Parts: sequence; structure tokens; C-alpha cells
Amino acid sequence: MQKGKYRLPPANARWYEVRQALDHGEREATYPSPVELRFKTRESDSAWVDTVWTCTSEQVTAMTSVAGARWGLVFWEHAGRSYAGITGPETRTGTAPVPEGATFTGIEFAVGTSLRAVPTPALVDGGIVLPDTSRRTFRLDGTRWERPGPDDAEALAGRLVRAGIVVRDPLCAEVLRGHRPAVSGRTVERRFRTATGLTQGAVRQIERARTAAHLLTACAPAADVVAKLGYCDEPHLARALRSYVGRTARQLREGAGGAIALDLDQRLTS
Repeated sequence: MQKGKYRLPPANARWYEVRQALDHGEREATYPSPVELRFKTRESDSAWVDTVWTCTSEQVTAMTSVAGARWGLVFWEHAGRSYAGITGPETRTGTAPVPEGATFTGIEFAVGTSLRAVPTPALVDGGIVLPDTSRRTFRLDGTRWERPGPDDAEALAGRLVRAGIVVRDPLCAEVLRGHRPAVSGRTVERRFRTATGLTQGAVRQIERARTAAHLLTACAPAADVVAKLGYCDEPHLARALRSYVGRTARQLREGAGGAIALDLDQRLTS
């Protein structure tokens, strides 16, 4: 895959080129309450895949995107057309357009994995629209692949791994588990950045803020979240939520603030 053949979309647009799924010239409309993004997320037992998610939109034209430390593949259908794209890690929150009535399937790959032909640093706060997508297949790295359903994500990942298209640096997983590899700190940081596009600190901050959002949505007191996740104080937590999630603690508890690209009903695991 030659990066120059594809147009990179604006930062923080989690689902890329969705505007092309709308009729050209259509105005961005306001929408009546209630609005919904119906998420369903499951964890994967694959060492290569972190989570698999699906989503449908109803009366939603925009959503709050949320920072994320992983790259992924996303497939969506809208108005009888099929789309596919590569999503990159996102370092901050923002606003992204959503085509009403669209259905999405996404695969979030594990931290430390990457695409052979596209360096992950080139995907940070952006992504790539894949060309020549049909209802049954999509094209990646010069080869046509069968589009996966939610239950086929691991099978697709396995095929991509066996073809050498998805690779990984095991050092990243070791570092995140708290291990100390037998290489210098500078080497660790260089390899981590190469594989993930982010620093170790950025990955941990993003993951911590997302966990905080889940805890607060479950009505955990902010003081307990501060203590559990190691924030200095509640203002520190508030700044992290604003930067990475785009919500206040109160909005998360009350379900306020509009559509958000985060499955807040997902069960937390230790």
C-alpha cells in the first residue's frame, strides 16, 4: 500500500470519509432528542486484537470522539454503500461527523501491533480510507479480503498476520505489563514510538482517562476514582477527562453531553 495514494482525513474523525456517505451538498441538520449511538463492545481472546465493536446511529449527525491508543480497521454501511478504513490512535478529544442510519463494525488491534505497509506514527490523529470496497470485500496492502462481521474479526486478523500484513513488537506488551526489557530506556522508547505512534506515558494517560470515564458512568465518586487510578487530585482528573474524553465527571454520571464514541456500558475488567 502506498500512503500517497490515499487522502488522509481531518484529525479526530474516528470514521473516515463519512461525509462522502451523505449526499453532496446536504446540510448538517440538527436532530431531535433522543439521539443514540448504540455501541456493543467485546474483548478479544486474540493476542493481536484488543476489542471488537459494532455501532448503529439513529438521529445523530455528530459525536464526541474520544482519545484512543490503538489503531484499527472500521467497516460501515450507509445508504446502500459500503466503506472501509484504517483508524489511527487519537491523542485528544474532538467532534466527528456521523451519517444517520449507518452501521459500523470495528476491530481495535492490540498495542504494539502495526501494519507492515503503514507506519503507525503516520496514522496518529488521522487515518486512511481504503479504496474499492464492496459489500463483501475490501482491499488492503494490494490484496482483496473478505469483509468481516463482528464474529469474524479474529479470523481476519489471523489471516492478516499469516500474510505478514499485521506485525507486532512484543516489547510494547512487556513494557505495559511492567516488565523491564534488557535494553536501554532510549531503545525502549524508540521502539515503543515506532510501533504505537505514541509515548508510553501518552498510552497510559489515555487508557487511565477512559477507565475513569467508565467508573464515573457507573456512579463511582470522583474522589474514589482519583484514589483508584492514581490521579493527584480531582482537578487533575477533570483536566484528563476534558482532554481525552470530552466530558466532565458530572456529564458522565448523568449521561449528558450528547453522542460519544465510547461504549460506556462496557463491563470493566481488572
